[in-house]
Amino acid sequence: MSNNTSQKITTRRGLLGAGLAGMAGGLAAPLVAQTGGARTIRMATSWPKDLGGLADSAARVAQTITQMSEGSLSVEVYGPGELVGALEVHDAAGNGDIEMYHSAEYYFQRKHRGLNFFTTVPLGLTMLEQASWLTYGGGQALWDEVNAQFGVKSLPVGGTGVQMGGWFDKPIESVDDFNGLTMRMPGLGGQVISELGAEAVVLSGGGIVKALFEQSINATEWVGPYNDLHFGFQKILSTYVYPGFHEPGTMAALGMNKAFWDGLSSREQSIIQTATDVELSLHSADYYGNNGLALTQMINEYGVQPTLLPDDVWDAIAKKSMEVVSGVANDDDLARRIFESFDAHRSLMFGGAPFDQAEYLARRFGSTPLWSNYSFEHLEL
Repeated sequence: MSNNTSQKITTRRGLLGAGLAGMAGGLAAPLVAQTGGARTIRMATSWPKDLGGLADSAARVAQTITQMSEGSLSVEVYGPGELVGALEVHDAAGNGDIEMYHSAEYYFQRKHRGLNFFTTVPLGLTMLEQASWLTYGGGQALWDEVNAQFGVKSLPVGGTGVQMGGWFDKPIESVDDFNGLTMRMPGLGGQVISELGAEAVVLSGGGIVKALFEQSINATEWVGPYNDLHFGFQKILSTYVYPGFHEPGTMAALGMNKAFWDGLSSREQSIIQTATDVELSLHSADYYGNNGLALTQMINEYGVQPTLLPDDVWDAIAKKSMEVVSGVANDDDLARRIFESFDAHRSLMFGGAPFDQAEYLARRFGSTPLWSNYSFEHLEL
C-alpha cells in the first residue's frame, strides 16, 4: 500500500475517533454511574493480530466501544492462543471464559449447521444482501435463537465482499480436477468440494501457510487479495481462481457471552450495537478498497493472472451447492426456519437485482471505458 493510501486511512480513523468522542458525550455520559466504574471486557479473536482488515476491525470496534462508553466498557483485544484458540472463541464465550469475540460463525457449524447462514453459504447473499436480511429480513432474531442454545449473543460487524475462489497448485479446468485436492475451506463450501472429490480441511488463518509448506494441504481459500497478499500465497501456489462460489458475502461476527449481554444496561447495549453498526460500514469499505490495491500489486509485481472458473465447472459447483445448502433444512425445525427465511430473502434479491446493481455493473464493465482513457483537453475549465 502506498504511503498516500496509508495516510488517508490514518486520517479517516482520526476523524472517526473525534466523531465517536462527540457521540459518547451524548449517549454514554451516565454509564460510569450506572455500572459503578469501568469494567474490562476480554475480546478474543480468530485472526492473527497483524492481519489487515479482520484484525484491524476487531481492534477498531474495541476502540469504538471503549471511546463511546468513555472507558466504562474497556475492551481488550487478544489474538489466537493468548486466551483461547482461534476456533475456540464461541465455546469460550458461551462458557463465560471471555466476554466477547470477533470471528466467523461458520467455524462453529459443528454445534448447529444453521450458523453457516449468519456468515455465508455457497451461492448465497452478497454482503449488502446479508446485512439487509439480518437487519430487516428477520435474520437477527433467528441468529439470536440458535446462539441462545449455546449462551451466546452475536451481531454483524463487517463483510469482506465476494471472495476469490482460492489458490491451487494446478489449473482447475474440469470438475475432475477436484479429485486429489486437500483444500482449506470451512463452512458449507467445504462440504461442496468434498462431494466433488476434494478433501476439505478447516484451519484458522494463522495455520494455512504452515500447512502449505508441510504439504498437508495443496490448495486453499482465505479471503481475497487484501489478506491473501499478506500471507504470500502468490509465492507458494500458481493458480488464483475466481469467483468464489463458497463465500459471496462473508459476514464477521462480534459475539458475546449472553449472560454478559443480558446484564448490560440498555445504554451499554446501545453503545455496542452502534459500534457494530459503524464497523459494518468501515470494515466493508476497507475490503472493497484494499482488495483492489492488493490485486493490482499481485498482478504488477508477482505476475499473478487470476483465472475464471470454466462455465461447466461453475455449473457443477452450483448444482452441488444448491443441494448442500438446501439440505441443511432437514437438520431440525430451527434449521428449516433459518433456511426458509434466508431463501425467501435471496429470492427477493433476485427480483430486484436485474433492475439495478447487476445490470448496471454488467453494462459498466462491458461497455464503458475508464475515465482515465478520455481526453479532457477540449473542456474549458
